[in-house]
Order: sequence, then structure tokens, then C-alpha cells
Amino acid sequence: RPPPRCGSIMSGPEQQQAPPPPEPGEPDPAHGYEPVAPHWFYCKVTDGRERWVPFSSQDSERLEEAQGSGRGREDVVVPTSGGRYDVHLGQRQRVAVYWEEEVSEVRRCTWFYKGDKDNKYVPYSETFSEELEEAYMVAVTLDEWKKKLESPSREIIILHNPKLMVHYHPVASSDDWGSTPTEQGRPRTVKRGVENIAAEIPSGEPLQIDHLVFVVHGIGPACDIRFRSIVQCVNDFRNVSLSMLQAHFRRAQEQQQIGRVEFLPVNWHSSLHSTGVDVDLERITLPSINRLRHFINDTILDVFFYNSSTYCQTIVDTVASEMNRLYQLFLQRNPLFKGGVSIAGHSLGSLILFDLLTNQKAAPEEDEGSQEGSRTTSSNGGIEGVKEILKQLELSEYCDVFEKEKMDRQALFLCTEKNLKEMGIPLGPRMKILHYISSKEEMQVCLLHGSSSPRSLLVSRETNPHPPLSQVSANYPQLDYKPTIFFAFGSPIGMFLTVRGVKRINPNYSLPTCKGFFNIFHPFDPVAYRIEPMIVPDLEFEPMLLPHHKGRKRMHLELKEGLTRMSVDLKNNLLGSLRVAWQSFTRAPLPALEGASAEAEGEAEASVEKQPETKAEEPPAAVKEEVAPINVGRLNGGNRIDYVLQEKPIESFNEYLFALQGHLCYWESEDTVLLVLKEIYQTQGITLDQPLPGSQ
Repeated sequence: RPPPRCGSIMSGPEQQQAPPPPEPGEPDPAHGYEPVAPHWFYCKVTDGRERWVPFSSQDSERLEEAQGSGRGREDVVVPTSGGRYDVHLGQRQRVAVYWEEEVSEVRRCTWFYKGDKDNKYVPYSETFSEELEEAYMVAVTLDEWKKKLESPSREIIILHNPKLMVHYHPVASSDDWGSTPTEQGRPRTVKRGVENIAAEIPSGEPLQIDHLVFVVHGIGPACDIRFRSIVQCVNDFRNVSLSMLQAHFRRAQEQQQIGRVEFLPVNWHSSLHSTGVDVDLERITLPSINRLRHFINDTILDVFFYNSSTYCQTIVDTVASEMNRLYQLFLQRNPLFKGGVSIAGHSLGSLILFDLLTNQKAAPEEDEGSQEGSRTTSSNGGIEGVKEILKQLELSEYCDVFEKEKMDRQALFLCTEKNLKEMGIPLGPRMKILHYISSKEEMQVCLLHGSSSPRSLLVSRETNPHPPLSQVSANYPQLDYKPTIFFAFGSPIGMFLTVRGVKRINPNYSLPTCKGFFNIFHPFDPVAYRIEPMIVPDLEFEPMLLPHHKGRKRMHLELKEGLTRMSVDLKNNLLGSLRVAWQSFTRAPLPALEGASAEAEGEAEASVEKQPETKAEEPPAAVKEEVAPINVGRLNGGNRIDYVLQEKPIESFNEYLFALQGHLCYWESEDTVLLVLKEIYQTQGITLDQPLPGSQ
């Protein structure tokens, strides 16, 4: 694109004599012109409405630098928005890198006019902006104002003076009454330079990425109360994380120990519903209450799809392949990245991730005693390993049969009853072998099966050689990385495990490739369930209260606790007084001297004083019991798993009214984001500037 033609109008004397710097007020008419500083914008279309959004200062400078150095080249590509979008300078297009999104128009903006509907400033096209800049330059240098320009769309712009420039939209095309264009339409303000339109320009994101988090959505295409997509919700989550880093990791940022955490969305809903199942559903859907039925087909049915072996396979394949694709693409674009990878799931997305993680295969050197069942390979994986198992089961006479069939340990764990029968193994030994396999699988997957019998396990093994106990029969893919931490937001994992017949989780179990697991939920979330009671069923205890990001409990919760404590104290005082009164009443008929009665009165007073004290101390003792260390197994490395958010004051008025909001609140929850950042950076030895009260 050719540069602005401002320089071609400059006269000889103006080129010879350098103009003095302008004063802060009005420019000197003879020498006050200074070229306008451009800023880059992109056009965001929401519900059919266009909105021009400024790039960050960092990105705009990069684009301007590339524009200056790569003029005339069509293949100049500049990464923006933390590397999530590429700008193709030649085509003036902004393209999403990691997900599908409509291409946005990009402009190098210098002149703006106030829009019709929302009073937001709209940039002129680059070509017309150059014409306006030339006219402005001539007006300033020659001090000749009242300049009138006509845009390509027959709109009139009049430059009255440096501080008053107006834009007239024509109401209609030229009429027969000879009305001038300036008399048509309402005048709108024209501004030169981005600094004069009060646009909120972000400074930009830190270039260094310390950790990568993949975020998987739940049911339906919409992820929050405003029916926004997973991309928009994760954008909010990322923005909140940047503000939390500035507020709580300032010291580490100043010392350049940290950069930021990148969050990337993982979408599986569109792949599931592109299989043609929507067409099949449409045929059988009743015509009444059309919108409600369409909503159910598009959202609630995702739960049933996941419980179907056919569509469950589609979902887990999509989630795993998409996360692997994003991971490889991220490494390709960030070759110096050395950080870890974590995963987060909302609602049904957390269950999908949990099932994927329980079916990951740990490296042989990472296998532990509780998981050696089907994981061991090499030395224990050959025929010798099978011979050891048969010897342990007192079935050594069948070693030759297994050796003839070239059956190693891995093949043994893929055997079904039908396979063993075809090998000629009698019923008794067959049952012993199958029971051994099922018990090892049970230990590996962590689930102590309460209601299902070995028979039901055998039935599931007929359809799939190695499904984990009580899970949907599917072939779970392997991930290209080992997640550091798994975060579940508003998760129904506990409910689904219970419905599958799982009574408890083995305290010694941990996810094969992921050592951290946090179950985070809002107290009014109707979809969320706890995990810890499945590990420690005999002990009643509260989930960990998530600290408020400003470092204290919400005031209404403190007030509620204070009132509860006060009512307990009043109750104890009242009971103590009644007890003393009753004791005095029962002693009253006995004859007593005056001194003795005084002594009894003193004893009564002492008991009144002592009794409430002992009773009043009981509640704090109970509180101390609650915060005492609780062993919740190895699922989160010995640390607590369940974390509950503090409800907002307005939410405490009606739990039912805010139930849906409770399930969709995590994307903009500072407390949730801060816990995620705290746990991620703790793995790198970096802590908060000031520890929050009540945090682990």
C-alpha cells in the first residue's frame, strides 16, 4: 500500500526550515503540523453488529514495524494476541491459529468518526484517512480551514478547525430540491489520532509462556449464562488470569521469574453433532415446543451420547486428538517452550478428561506396586511373567499351553473367557485366571466395585477386551504429554462413578500420568458432586473453602458465622443458667445457715461462670477438628481435592434462583483462577506475594 501523500505537498521553504516543536495548546498555523500516529484495529462482528477493537500497544507496534519493513510483500504474517491470531498484512486479515473462527478485517487507523448507534468511534478506510490527513496537513500549514471533503460513499466531512471537525451522513441520494449535502443528516464528531477517541488500549501480554492449560467444555455449544462459546469463555478466563498475576505475583513478575499461563479451548461438541446424528434426531423429534426440544437435543442429550459406546468413542477420540493437535501446533509455534501442561474440564468435560486420564499408560519406570497389573513390560511382560502368574494361581501345569500360544503378560490381560475356552483351559482354572485379571484391573483403575459381580465384569469384557471397570466401553486414546494437574470445574465425576456402581475409590490410587487433581465447585452448582467422601466414606468433613482473592472471607459469610457462634453461646449460657437454677431449687428445702447459703450462692456463681466457658469453647474445638489434616489418599498427592467457592452476598438470598448461574460462574471467577495459578506456579517453586488465609 503506498505511503500517505503528505510529503508531496510540502513547499520548498518548508522543507529547508525545520518547524519548531508545537506548543501544548493550538498548533502554530505556520509550522504546527505533525504526522498522525497510526494504531491498528480489527473488526469484531457480534450478532451482526460490527465493532472495531484496538490491538494492544505491543501488537500495534509490531504491525507498524512490519508494515514499514515489509511494504509491498503479500506474505508478511505477524503473530498477535499472544500468538493466538496471525495478521496477514497484505490481505489485512486477522486469522485464528488454534481454532476455527471467521476471518476479521484489519485496518491501520488514523481518522475516526462517531458511529450511529452506540457512540463508539469507527475508523475510516485507510485510503480515505490518507486523503483526510493530506487535507488536514494543508489546512494546518496554510492556516486555511473550512475544508470540505466527500468520501467515496458521498458523505461530507468538514474541517472547521483543529478541534472541530464534523461528518455528515447523507439521508438519501441527491434530490430535486437542490439541498446541499451539509444540510442532510445529523453531524457527527470526527477525531484525528487514537489518543483523541478515549479507546481502551491494552498494553499487551507477557511474551514468556510458563505453562499451557487445555480447557474442555461441557454439554452444548454454549458455556455460560450469556450463551457464549468455549472460545469466548476461555478468553475471559485468560484475561482474569492476567489480572490475577499482576495482583498476586507482582514480585515474581518484577524479578522476571514468570511470564503467563496460556489457556487454549478444546471443542468436541461440533465434531459430535457433525456425525449426522442431528438429522436422525430431527426425524423423531415432535413438532410441539420446538425451541425447548431443539435445546434439549443440542445440550442435554450430550450426556446420553457420552454413555453410548458409539458416540463415547467419537467424543474421546475428538478430545484426545484435538488436545494432541493443539499441543503439537503450540510447540511448533513456541519452540523454546519448556513448561508443563495441565488440563481443565467443565461439567461433562471434566468426566471425559477423568475417563481419559484413568486409561493413560504410565511409562514402565513410573509404575508403582499398586498399578503393576497390566502396566509392566519387558522383563515381566514376556512368557516368564505369565509363568509367574500361573505359579501364583497354582496353575503351573498350563504353562506349556500359554507358551505354545505365545501368550505374554499383555496378551493375558486382553484375554476373554471365550479366548481361554478356545485354548482348552477348563472352567475352574479359567475362573481363577479371569478373577486374577479383574482384581488387577480393579486395582489399576482404583475402583473398589461394590454392587457389580465378577459376572457383570466378564460381560463387559466380551464387548471390549480391556475396558476399565464400570466405564463406558471405548478405546481410550493416549495423550502426547503427561498432564501436571487436572482441574475439574462444576464436575459430576462423583455422581457418574456412583451411578456406574462404584462405591469407593482406593486411597492408594493416583491417575497414571497425572499427579494433581482439584475438584472445584460453587456451593449452589446443581451439577457438581464431591470426590473426597468416595475415598474416605467413614469420615464426615467439609470441603476446603476457597480463599477470596482479596484475602478474606466474604463479609456475609463472616456475619453468618458470627451469628451462628453467638447463637451457640447464648444457648450454652441459657442452659448453664437453667442448670444452676435447678440445682439451687433442688437444694432449697434443706435447712441451712446464712453463711452456708452465702457459700452455696458463691458456688452457684462460680458454676455459672465456669459452665458457659467450657461450653463456649466446644465450637472452636470442633472447628479445630475440621481443619486438622485429613488423609484423602494419593489422588492429589495426599492433598485435599474438593474446593468450594464462596457464594456472593446476593446469591445467598435464594439458592434455587442462582443454581444455573452457580454452574456457569467459573469462567469469570477470580477465586477459581487464582487457585489454578497458585497450584501451577507452586510446581515451579513460585508462591503468591502474600499467602491467602485458609489456603493450603
